[in-house]
Formats: sequence, C-alpha cells, structure tokens
Amino acid sequence: MCGISGMFGRPDINVIHAMNALQKHRGPDGQDAWTDDTLALGHTRLAIVDRAGGDQPIFGPAGEILVANGEIYNHSDLRRRNKTYPWTSNVDSEAIMALYSKAKQQQTTGSLSARQHAAWINQLDGMYAFCLWDPIERRLLLARDPLGIKPLVRTHVDGSLLFASEAKALRAHEGHTPSFDEAALIARLAWEYPLDGTTLLKGVHQVRAGTVEVWSMENGKPTMIDKANVERQALSPESSWDPSTQAGHLLESFVDGVSQRLMGEVPMGIVLSGGLDSSLVAAVAHEAAQRAGQPVPECWTVAESEDNPDWIAAENVASSLDLKHHQHILEADSFDKRLPDLTWHGEDFDVTVLFFQPLFQKMAEKVTVGLCGQGADELHAGYPRYRDLSQHARLIDARLASMDHPMARQIEQGNLPVGDAWYTNDHSGSAHTDSLESFLNFELEHGQLTNFQLRLVDRHSMAHSLEVRVPFLGSAHRKATNNLPMEWRLPASLEEKAALRAAADLTRLPPEIVRRPKLPAGRATSPGLITTLIEELRPRGDEVLKRYPRLAKAFKGQPELAIGIGLFEAIHILDRGALRPQKSAVALLDEVIG
Repeated sequence: MCGISGMFGRPDINVIHAMNALQKHRGPDGQDAWTDDTLALGHTRLAIVDRAGGDQPIFGPAGEILVANGEIYNHSDLRRRNKTYPWTSNVDSEAIMALYSKAKQQQTTGSLSARQHAAWINQLDGMYAFCLWDPIERRLLLARDPLGIKPLVRTHVDGSLLFASEAKALRAHEGHTPSFDEAALIARLAWEYPLDGTTLLKGVHQVRAGTVEVWSMENGKPTMIDKANVERQALSPESSWDPSTQAGHLLESFVDGVSQRLMGEVPMGIVLSGGLDSSLVAAVAHEAAQRAGQPVPECWTVAESEDNPDWIAAENVASSLDLKHHQHILEADSFDKRLPDLTWHGEDFDVTVLFFQPLFQKMAEKVTVGLCGQGADELHAGYPRYRDLSQHARLIDARLASMDHPMARQIEQGNLPVGDAWYTNDHSGSAHTDSLESFLNFELEHGQLTNFQLRLVDRHSMAHSLEVRVPFLGSAHRKATNNLPMEWRLPASLEEKAALRAAADLTRLPPEIVRRPKLPAGRATSPGLITTLIEELRPRGDEVLKRYPRLAKAFKGQPELAIGIGLFEAIHILDRGALRPQKSAVALLDEVIG
C-alpha cells in the first residue's frame, strides 16, 4: 500500500518531491523519485510484502519503470507461471512488470494496444493502481483494479499530465489552482455521492475503475491515445438459488477472499462494528488464520458510549468467537477537533463518518493492515434505499429540480457530455432506478461503491498509514454474488442480504448477529455526538449556504452537508490546506463566511 505520483511532460523532480510530501501518510516506510526527459515519478511506501527488498520504482529488464499502489494477492501464483522472468525482489507489485514483459515479448510487430494491455492486466487478482512507463515504446500506462479499490486521479497543468493517489498531491504544482466542479457538486448533492469520473475539483478526474489508459507525447502534449476495459461490473442473476445446497458455496467464496487478504509480513486487525458484514469478516478471518497457522487478527470497535447498540453487538461477536477486542469510547470533543483532518484527508464533505479517524488511528497503533466489511451492501442490496426505488428516484429528481442552475437542467435532461468526467449522458433520478438489478449495476460502476465508500475508507485509513482490505470484493465472492437472484438479495420480506445471512448461518456467529438489521455507518456509531456537532455548527452552515443560493434548496434535510461544503472550500480551495493543523472547524467556517 503506497502513494504514487507522476508528471508526464515537462517533468520537474522538485514537484514530485513535493507530491511525495503531501502523500507521506500513505507511505511512511520510504520515499523515492525518478525522472527522465519526459516523465517524473514518485512513490511513498507502506511496506507489507518483502519489507526489506520491495522499494519502488521497480525497473524492468528493458528499462521499464513501474510505481504501484495496492496488493496483488495472486503474485505467488504469477511467479510460478513466469519462471523465466528475471525477478529482482519478492514484492507483490513486481508481478505487474513480469506480466507486461511477457506480453511485450509475445508481440511480434508494433506496440501493444490498450485491449492487449487489458488482457495481461486481467490476470492480476488484487487491489491496485499503477503507472508503467516504457522508455523504448514511449508509452505510459495508467490502470486501476476492477472495483476501483485503489484511487488514481489526474489533471492537466501547464503542458503536463499530473497524476496521484490523492487529489491533494496535485497542489504541489504551482499551476494547479483548485476550484469547484459545479456539475460534479450538483450530482453529489442529488445522489449523495460523486458520480462517474468526477471529483469535486474542476479538471481533476479519476482513472476509471477496471480500465487501462495508454498515453503518449503527441506534438509535445501528453495525449491519451488508447484505452480499454480490464473488467466491467455486471450482475447476471440466475433464476433460482437453494440455500441448502448453495449457501456453503457462497460462504466458501468469501472464505477464499479473506484467506487471500491475510497475505503479508505485518500485524493485521479487523474493523468490527457489530453489524453482519464486519462480524462475518471476523468469524471467517478467525477460522482462516487458524487454518493457515497464522496469528488470529484482533478486533477494533469505537462508539460514543458502552450502551451503544454497535458496541454491545461487537462485544457479543468478539466474545462468541474468543477474539481479542480493542474498544475505544469517543471523546465528547473529538469530532470538533477532528473535522479539519476529516475534510483534508477525505476530500469530501460528509461529516457523519467522523468515527473513521479515531477508529483507524487506534488500529494503526497496533497493526498495519485492517480487514473490513465494505462492499457487502452494494453486492447484496443492504441499503434502505433499495427497498423503494421509485421513492429514491423522486428524491433525487426533487433535489435536482430545486437547484436553479443550468448544470442541474443538463443532468435532468440527460445532456451530460460523455468523456473523462461522465461515463453516460443521463444521471436523472429515474435513469438508473427502473429495477434493483440495474440500480445495483449502476452503483457498482458509477457511484456509491468506488466513488464514496471505498474512497473514504482508503483516504481515512491511509491518513494513519493503515492499509484496509475488503474481502467481500474478492474475485471469487464477487462472481458468486453476481449470480444471485434479486429475491435472494432483497426478498419480499425486505430482510436485506438474504443469501448472505444464509451463508452466515453456517458460521459460529450468534443468530441475533446474523439477523441484525442494517444500520447507517457513522450515525449508528455516534448518533449523539453527530447530532450535537451539527446543531452547534448549523448556524454557520446556514451562512455558508448563502454563498450558494442556486443550490441551497438541495441541502434541505442535509444540514451536515452545508457544514461539510464550507470546510471543503476552506481547506481545499481557499486555504489549500496550508494552515489546516492550526485551525479549528469554527475558524475555518468563519473564514468562508467572511
């Protein structure tokens, strides 16, 4: 797990060093930079596999250069299948270079196309974002894993293509002046998460999940000359599913994902909220570790009080599985103190996920890798909005209609320009909600999972140099889940995640945990602290909204977002984060209000 950065065209090694500094939280175990006359690359390393010998950049046999972020879980198998490659380390990322080298050797004429690159990249099983430069071919590859678990953003500045793991690193270039992307902001307010390739910053876009891009210098300018899908997400539900014969297979697919994610040379822990998803991770990790002869991961829980339902449920799980359990009560003033850090690291304006910061901080004191239950709700239809899609569509359309802005009309009318920012031209409320299947596909590919849940976990865990792995998104479980009928995700009884609960029945989890309903993360963990925080800052949030009169009505029922957008503006646009550690949330909001 690391931070990567680069400058393609007019490279400046000093900019790369500055980008490394802005992402040093992602890689406290080493930093390096490299440049030639076309490209400069940076890398900050969190050492997990081959801790002594896995520094980056990684150099290939023909002078190729690689920087990578993430984990390749099948790297041992790829080593066995590529014995002629001149391996130089035991680090998992070198498998990327080995596959590229083999693909290039098998190509007899011309350069590899993006589709050919996608074929060898598709052999990787893991979470990753990487940049690979071939100085002979004069081609630059940018790629992300199929679910977008690992981030990679890019922008153009003064004749250079800048790219990095986090948008904040782009500010290292003095020519990058952050400003709001108004269309992305409107979509974020309407849908409650960013859509497609957008970020909240104008001109800053994501490399699409499950995609490889091929870049070249054309007429002195960095130009994307080709791109291809590595893997797209699409459900293929079968007509029937029998828990008596198939629940075991579904569970085993999850066991496979957990077992893979126990790979590493560092201590590991488990995020335990007491909900079904995290509890299932704990139960399976316990068994998988014992089976592999590895230390059983310990568990971490935070909550605002000992009578919090999450706290009580987590205690039940840890006790029933005989797991060592670390618990932390959130301090009454912890949220106010942590808000600036939350905004700085999260690069978003949702303040209800404040529990992430103390949770990951406490875990990072003991372990380097954490396992969590992210992704289960998107695969197994766990969110309340899935129960009434028409109501959800009306809510989105009402928010769009309330905004007096031409970009809102563009979204409503399906006139978005398809490209780096938007993958489809229509993001009205009704466009993707005609069925549960289509909506789940939409959230897998366009929004909720990649752009919100996974990104927030990555940002807030890496803020404390903690790698978080998500076994629900392992390839075996993902494929098994894709085949589930819709009624085994959300049956008529509306007990969400029905098939997953049937699989969980086969574990040692207490029945009351297996049947426990979905609760909203953040608000369930610390409802009182969040309510108090919002009420204290609401007057300032109301003042912030006066700066956005055309959007103000969309904030109805979402006062926390008004606070969040003010903090985002103060830290990422006005202040640029330079004085963040010295300022309180109140002081930052007052600066925006003026």
